[in-house]
Amino acid sequence: MLDALTVATAVAALALAAWCGWAAYRDQPTKDWHFIGMAVVTLLTLVQLVVGIVLLARGEKPEQGTTIFVSYLIGALACIPAAGFMSLAERTRWGSITVAAGGVVLAVLQVRLYDIWGG
Repeated sequence: MLDALTVATAVAALALAAWCGWAAYRDQPTKDWHFIGMAVVTLLTLVQLVVGIVLLARGEKPEQGTTIFVSYLIGALACIPAAGFMSLAERTRWGSITVAAGGVVLAVLQVRLYDIWGG
């Protein structure tokens, strides 16, 4: 898989987590700018999903199995939108904490995707 895309997605997820963590520290809910950041990170995971499917279609195989690889790709794609929707339900600092946690989870999923592919 593309290592640069995986690293870029992980770094963007950690930057989003730090940004939302800072908002939570300042006792602020998620704002429109945070949702733009979430959209950028989600776009990166969507690109990663497409690249992963294209690689599988070309015949390349992940080291630890195709099913678990595709499952992790779909989970990574759903991680930030799910946290974003949950932050809309909780319009306090806890919404920002939820998105920050989602960013950390996505970064961990990126490390796991790298391992599954055979990095």
